[in-house]
This record gives sequence, structure tokens and C-alpha cells, in this order.
Amino acid sequence: MRRWLFCIAVSMSLVSSALGDDDLDAVFGKDVLIIEASRHACYRFDIYLAINDEQRRRGLMFVRSMPQLTGMLFVYDSPNYHSMWMKNTFIPLDMVFARQDGTVSSIARHTEPQSLRSMAAIEPVMFVLELNAGITERLNIDENSRLIWEPADGVIE
Repeated sequence: MRRWLFCIAVSMSLVSSALGDDDLDAVFGKDVLIIEASRHACYRFDIYLAINDEQRRRGLMFVRSMPQLTGMLFVYDSPNYHSMWMKNTFIPLDMVFARQDGTVSSIARHTEPQSLRSMAAIEPVMFVLELNAGITERLNIDENSRLIWEPADGVIE
């Protein structure tokens, strides 16, 4: 427990400059998210926030590369069977579908770039976290994991 709290405290105090894509920086807010993995470890990710319809439509389209511990968190107004696709997305992704409490519902791994195939949540979820393909396997992020993200005041209106 102490290690987990330390990880949260250190990670939340820093928002990395690793989120360097100028175009993404102009469109999306940035924050930090922690994933408590099922192997008793926690990992810090720099994230872009897709919190409105326009941002969720854009997502990571046209992005050619992303730092390893960076992702995009899609935040919805209410839990639903949200789905994602890879149209105009050039990098393979892992998509983590999470419930309102942050617990992971399911993961679509190694999605195919530029595919029109829909990847849907298996139950109502509030969040979808897109990460570089393969990272969920490498870090043992699975259905026993949990996303920890506290929105800053004014981020969600």
C-alpha cells in the first residue's frame, strides 16, 4: 500500500514534456494516469485527454509515433457500450476499456492501423485508454488492473 501511494504522489506531481506532438498539444489537454497492474506494480502514463465529442472523433488519427509511456484517455459523460475504430490511425494500439471506477473491463490488443473494424466494450464503460500496441502485455495490464485518474478542476465541465 505504501509503495502504491508513493507511486501516485510522485507521478501526479509531474506532467511530462514527453507529450511533444505540437498538433496534439494544440487540440488536447494533458494529464497523468496511473495503472495499477495485476502483478502488484503501478505504471505512470502521460496522457492526452479526449473529453468532448470533437476530441473523441479526432483521437490519435494521423499520429505517426507516440512515446512508449504515453496514451490518450477518452472520457465519456456516462457508461455505455463505447466502441473505437482505427480509421486514419497509423500506429497499432492497445485499447483498454474501463468501468466508471477505473477497473479494466476488457482490452483490444494490437489493433490494426487504418482498419474500419469496430472494437467495442463488452459492457458499459466510462473510459477508453489507447496505448502503444504491446504495452499491456509487457506490463501485465489485464482485467485485474485499474486506471487511476483524478481530473483536475475544470477539466470536465
